[in-house]
Amino acid sequence: MKYKRLVSLWLIIVNLLLIVSACSKEPEKTVKTEFLMDTLMELTAYGPNGEKAIDAAMKRIKEIDVLMSVSSETGDVYKINKAAGQDPVKVSDETMYVVQAAQHYSQLSEGAFDITIGPLVSLWGIGKKEEVPSQAAIDSTKALVDYRKLRIDASAGTIGLPERGMSVDLGAIAKGYAGDEAVRIFKEYGVKNGIISLGGNVVVVGTRPDGKPWRVGIQNPFKPTGNYAAVVKETDKTVVTSGTYERYFIKDGKRYHHILDPSTGYPADNGLASVSIIAGKSIDADALSTTVFLLGPEKGMEIVEDLPNIECIMITNDKRITVSSGLQDKINITDKDFVYEEGR
Repeated sequence: MKYKRLVSLWLIIVNLLLIVSACSKEPEKTVKTEFLMDTLMELTAYGPNGEKAIDAAMKRIKEIDVLMSVSSETGDVYKINKAAGQDPVKVSDETMYVVQAAQHYSQLSEGAFDITIGPLVSLWGIGKKEEVPSQAAIDSTKALVDYRKLRIDASAGTIGLPERGMSVDLGAIAKGYAGDEAVRIFKEYGVKNGIISLGGNVVVVGTRPDGKPWRVGIQNPFKPTGNYAAVVKETDKTVVTSGTYERYFIKDGKRYHHILDPSTGYPADNGLASVSIIAGKSIDADALSTTVFLLGPEKGMEIVEDLPNIECIMITNDKRITVSSGLQDKINITDKDFVYEEGR
């Protein structure tokens, strides 16, 4: 009898060890990449429904790409721009949502971020050509950029542009919306841990499988992709970076990047190399990374400090890193070439 009790006890111990081992094992991991919205996207999900969640998220991102790309003839943005100078056009609810968000940041920044930047984006064509437009071309094109003229009728579901040649461009906000939609889909499929990387837009879902916060690298704007200037630890947050290193060309020793200043018609030149925004929603972080970059170090940090639950990391051309008050003592500078300076 004593022998049987010992055998039974041993079997219970073995079963407990197997259960603990199974529980401690890292859950199934699925990773998929695809080139969408002019950038390489990588989605990572943990758990049994990871593959289904990623496939559904990729499908949704493709839908958003069609709706909000300036070149997709069946999309809303293309139709809005084509009808410039004519009657407003009917748009989908999601396009209305993103356009209204973009208009909000245009108003908040008093035009530093401008949803109607499309004509200048087309004129420069950075990433497609390497030419500096004439001053006359810049001046005439700049006159077509004015967010205050955009006609938005939410009740009718229409958006319009009053002058021929005007155009909206959602390139500085659409990926943020796509990131939020991917998170929504992940959660619908029960994915509690994952990473959604949409180029310079990174969204971390939950914690790492081991329960620890995700470590998100802040790209070193002076080195190739994958070299980080700093690291932040985050859970259920989005980190979006805009910088001069993303798309640019060099002419006569001067770098011309894709973040265009509506007030000058030229790429922004304010001493900043990159701006990273940390927020709860990717659409906000996406728009704010461009907004803050265009406002410059002082005004940009002021607007961040006035917004709830928004944090910022600025890297200057002379390799100085400044962060908003909520990030002080929470950032790890990983490259000794940079000097850390506390914000206000």
